[in-house]
Amino acid sequence: MARTETLLDSLKPSDSRTVQTALDILGSRQKGNRLARLMPFLGPAFIASVAYVDPGNFATNIQGGAQFGYMLVWVILVSNLMAMLIQTLSAKLGIATGLNLAEHCREHFPKPVVYVMWVLMELVAMATDLAEFLGAAIGFQLLLGIPLFAGAILTALSTLLILGLERHGFRPLEAVISAMVGLIALCYLLETLIDKPDWGQVAYHAFVPQFSGTESVLLASGILGATVMPHAIFLHSALMQGRIVVRDKARLQSLYRFEIADVVIAMGIASFVNAAMLIMAAATFYKSGLTSISTIEEAHRTLEPLLGSSAKWIFGLSLLVAGLSSSTVGTSAGQVIMQGFLKRHIPVWVRRLVTMAPSLAVIAAGLDPTRTLVISQVVLSFGLPFAVIPLVIFTRRPDIMGDLVNRRGTTMLAALVAVVIVVLNAYLLYKTFVAG
Repeated sequence: MARTETLLDSLKPSDSRTVQTALDILGSRQKGNRLARLMPFLGPAFIASVAYVDPGNFATNIQGGAQFGYMLVWVILVSNLMAMLIQTLSAKLGIATGLNLAEHCREHFPKPVVYVMWVLMELVAMATDLAEFLGAAIGFQLLLGIPLFAGAILTALSTLLILGLERHGFRPLEAVISAMVGLIALCYLLETLIDKPDWGQVAYHAFVPQFSGTESVLLASGILGATVMPHAIFLHSALMQGRIVVRDKARLQSLYRFEIADVVIAMGIASFVNAAMLIMAAATFYKSGLTSISTIEEAHRTLEPLLGSSAKWIFGLSLLVAGLSSSTVGTSAGQVIMQGFLKRHIPVWVRRLVTMAPSLAVIAAGLDPTRTLVISQVVLSFGLPFAVIPLVIFTRRPDIMGDLVNRRGTTMLAALVAVVIVVLNAYLLYKTFVAG
């Protein structure tokens, strides 16, 4: 009890109220209003889910829908089911142990392995930030008609302002990021209503797995790589490790169940957004014979003559919000990675300036932004095994997880997911760099 009181005293007022309400709910057997009981626990999964609707997803989903119609809708659904399981395990690790995934790697792996993993994860964080930063800059360019470099400067300033919310505790940042995820979802709900897809075909391809040649397999691998993000796995465990601290078995299991609900809701919204991206591309570009649409800028330009000016503006707004929110979350994930692996911490504005340097260099060099986005997703593929495999190893160990250790079936399913992710991303890397 003394530890809980000390923790509450150290929190910001909004955070303290949230934590106290959550502890009261965990300690009460009264049912009450389900939504009201759930509210204090919502937030961490929404922050992690931003990684699943970032500009890299725009690039892969638009290409998939334009080239193959509704065929790959099932890939998005399967990818998000995988992501739900992985994110749930990540959250459970933080809840059960009070340490995040990077800290567990530091504690349990040899130092040389830790340093190698840190370098790889920093490269992943930079590749992630490149995609997100470029996406937001493109969003500013599409909406305001300004040069890409000016959009990049606006992106840097905007993300620093959003990150400044952390000074007021975790709750304000959770609220803003959740609102941005909601806005992205609203934009794509409107896009879906405007483009009037063939819902019979959508339903069929959602549950009937199909491929059409090597290129469709390659795009499916790219969709998976853009969906299951390594930095989000590290971040989610950190978001949960000290948010609500309980140690007795009953409260731990109750907290875990609330977090599962958080993950299902947040990742469900992310799944809808990803599916809506592909459905929009299929219902507009593929249906019109524009199967060669391969860049975000082409998609934006083509939407107006096909669907009207409102669709073009909604698309641009969703891209901008996705880029800003995911860039903010990516910077936070970079902080977690450095602190976890090295016990080092640098000011967030320094990390923001360092990680945006490659993005500014790419823009200044005049490289194709969409192609750069796709390549950045390939780079992320290198990092996935180094996040997913340790997560499965740690969450199956009773000496680490205690009462929240994985059941055998959960571990087997998670191991299968890890194998699928690694194999598909290995295939993506092979096709990109060897057979391409």
